Amino acid sequence: MTEPAGRWLRCYQPRQAVGCRLICLPHAGGSASAYRAWPALVGERIEVHIAQYPGREDRYAEPHVHDLPTAAARIADEVAPLTRGRYALFGHSMGGAIAYEVAVMLLQRGLPPPVHLFVSGREPPVHHRDGTVHSLDDEGIAAELIRLSPSNKELLAEPELAALVLPIIRSDYRLIESYRPGADVVLPVRITVLAGIDDGELSLVEARDWSRYTDREMRLRTFPGDHFFLNEHRRAVTGLIAETLSPIADPLPPAP
Repeated sequence: MTEPAGRWLRCYQPRQAVGCRLICLPHAGGSASAYRAWPALVGERIEVHIAQYPGREDRYAEPHVHDLPTAAARIADEVAPLTRGRYALFGHSMGGAIAYEVAVMLLQRGLPPPVHLFVSGREPPVHHRDGTVHSLDDEGIAAELIRLSPSNKELLAEPELAALVLPIIRSDYRLIESYRPGADVVLPVRITVLAGIDDGELSLVEARDWSRYTDREMRLRTFPGDHFFLNEHRRAVTGLIAETLSPIADPLPPAP
């Protein structure tokens, strides 16, 4: 599937009868391919759209975006036409912060809110922490990635691959570490928070404070594993999403 240059959203498996669209926002260093398998796992009535940040994969030649408000605004622009039908947002780590900001922007534009917000491995804005990882040398960034998940050793063991990935990760860390949340916006949206039991980046106390950002239900679901638990538990995560969205995913006409 070929996407126009500059487009942020990818839909690898369009549905003929769409009940709900799921917009996925990848983590720092992540790309649309991280969610390539999800359409087959969430069911036929849920159509998956995935953000492809510039500077990677089919957008490799495009300049990186270094600030979160710009990224969120560009994604909100492309989500806006999809708000004519039911849609949900899912974001992991950096993507969780972007997902929240996209929901806020759409609400402020007077557009319908998502039917659900899934935040994975990300603290709420009230607990946002600044950082300096983006200013480290390559060895320092590599050490940080391994701290988050020992499985990253395999990625960094290939020098050519590491040389491609580390600049992307540095740029994304600059984006999330320079993020300055604005005034707290309480969303009229149910929120599900997903967390790894051994994730050193997100405590369960912090995770529960996502309840401050909704006037609806907030639920917390935990999984075995570290910051990247969703890789090992992909079927459980997508099963939770499908279970949550399927009751409201009656087919709707495709968006024009």
